[in-house]
Amino acid sequence: MNLSSLPAAFAARMEDMLGDEWPAFLSEYEKRAETALRFRGGRTAVPPSLQEELLTDLGITDPQPVPWAKNAWYYEEAQPGRALWHDMGLYYIQEPSAMAAAPKLCPEAGERVLDLCAAPGGKSSQLADLMLPGSLLISNEIHPARAKILSQNIERMGIGHAVVTSETPDRLAERFPAFFHRILVDAPCSGEGMFRKNPLAMEEWSPEQVQVCADRQDDILDCAARMLLPGGRLVYSTCTFSREEDEGSVARFLERHPDFSMPEEPVRLWPHKSRGEGHFVAVLQKEGAEELMASHSSAPPKRSKREKTNADGLLTGKREKEEVRRFLSEILTPGTAEEVMQHSLLRFGDQLYALPPQCPPLSGLRVLRPGLHLGTYKKNRIEPAYALALWLSGKEALRCADLPAGEWAERWMQGESLSVETIRAAAAEGAQAPDPAAQPPGDGWCLVTYRQRPLSWGKLSYGQLKNHMPRGLRR
Repeated sequence: MNLSSLPAAFAARMEDMLGDEWPAFLSEYEKRAETALRFRGGRTAVPPSLQEELLTDLGITDPQPVPWAKNAWYYEEAQPGRALWHDMGLYYIQEPSAMAAAPKLCPEAGERVLDLCAAPGGKSSQLADLMLPGSLLISNEIHPARAKILSQNIERMGIGHAVVTSETPDRLAERFPAFFHRILVDAPCSGEGMFRKNPLAMEEWSPEQVQVCADRQDDILDCAARMLLPGGRLVYSTCTFSREEDEGSVARFLERHPDFSMPEEPVRLWPHKSRGEGHFVAVLQKEGAEELMASHSSAPPKRSKREKTNADGLLTGKREKEEVRRFLSEILTPGTAEEVMQHSLLRFGDQLYALPPQCPPLSGLRVLRPGLHLGTYKKNRIEPAYALALWLSGKEALRCADLPAGEWAERWMQGESLSVETIRAAAAEGAQAPDPAAQPPGDGWCLVTYRQRPLSWGKLSYGQLKNHMPRGLRR
């Protein structure tokens, strides 16, 4: 990067702020940006042994861990975004220092968590990995195009307990006063920590833009405060260095909200002191720990009579539920099918979803993903959704075909169908690929996997495994 391209006003501010450390900070702009990936956790976590294999496969021969995040590794020359493993949702590529915010939220079992400014989804997917069963994650992004990317990443990472919305913070605060146990505000900022990675952020920077961002952050934080339960925890983060947007935003917030405190010192990650582009993270605590503990068992807001009439699309009838149970029993193992049936079920147009635990009424909100997408209603049947495939492990589908080599997986991800005889022949050669024809009798839906990790659904019919990889996601 050409140092002369740095805005003069930015350079002057940083030199004044850093003093003797300014030369070391400035020298970082002559180096390449730091890059890292974080392996999937949660119910279908990538175990350490497979992480090691995949890192080697990606050409990362001397992996160095990101010290403030679990299952996260630096890489330099590799291109993991082009690999099959990325499309399968086994890891998320994320700026290293951005991984420092989510762990500070410390979510616990049975809590309701909000990621208020969530796109493109790195911190939401990290939070989802940290959250325990029975928890609810709402990931919100105000900009529709970015919200769509967020929803796609939630799906790719196999996350089933998240709702994706596209609302203003003020609108959410009106709907959910004192509702969340934990809130992450990764606020829109002037992006000074992105200069090395994204030259556009540098072109858009100005002292005036810093002030615009600081004012916006004040409004967003005030909305977050309204939504947080007494005793709740709020984490505020930015990828900028300006005091107005970092310590300044926190100080102004504490002045406006005397019922909040800062239980620990904020964290600043500097590019000349740690391997990352830079981040600011502050923890804010709301008074009232006793009230928070009592709220863990509380139910979500009750639906009004009007909302019950609209029904939010909820499936309440015995016949409707039996139809879903029959659909799930034809594609999932009994235990997994029953696990899904424990959730509230929602028909969203022609789409079927399993709502996360404690999910509040969603009618009237702009919702992109109200939970785990189970399937699509088509005439007299339900077809399983791609998101359901990625949520599963290879042992939870009733029928499963594990492809014997990466080349086969690539062909499948490109949309190619396969014959059962071909898979059977591979199994006979010792590839240990399950023979779908030897599983439950008759044709039907089959989870196609590679290394026991889902690729998508296929459908067995007359000896052929027809490919149902979504056309828009084929490689």
